[in-house]
Amino acid sequence: MQYILNMFVMEHTKRVAVFPGSFDPFTIGHKAILDMALPLFDTVIVAIGINSEKRDFFPIEKRISHIKEIYANNSKVEVETYTSLTIEFCKQKQAMFILRGLRNTTDFQFEKSIAQMNRQLSPHIETVFLVTPPEYGHVSSTIVRELIRYGADISNYIPGKIE
Repeated sequence: MQYILNMFVMEHTKRVAVFPGSFDPFTIGHKAILDMALPLFDTVIVAIGINSEKRDFFPIEKRISHIKEIYANNSKVEVETYTSLTIEFCKQKQAMFILRGLRNTTDFQFEKSIAQMNRQLSPHIETVFLVTPPEYGHVSSTIVRELIRYGADISNYIPGKIE
């Protein structure tokens, strides 16, 4: 009976996923994960976490505008910021899913621990892992920031343009 009730609720509930990260900057790997997720969900909220102890490379406004520009023609993508635990942000937005991208086994080990903790904090919110396409497995925001610092061409690693 519970299974039937759960299926009914899922069928009549908007499928909202939160895709959390710093997105500093938003890379082709992030875009690949988001594009793969769009057919699965009614709405994906790209949730830019604000960490007061972390020094950002790009201002938050620039990151928001860059992602919004890329998805300007897609009403399923929303971009927001948050300062709480991701699981609390999900509750606030009534999101039943957390979307995470995996590049390698190191990512998996790290993300698995977070997903298990989130499940303990809120058992009804599920973490969904999507695997980055192999051609983007080496791309990370950290590496792209380093390329920018040294004046390298980043056009192959960033969707659209960042000023």
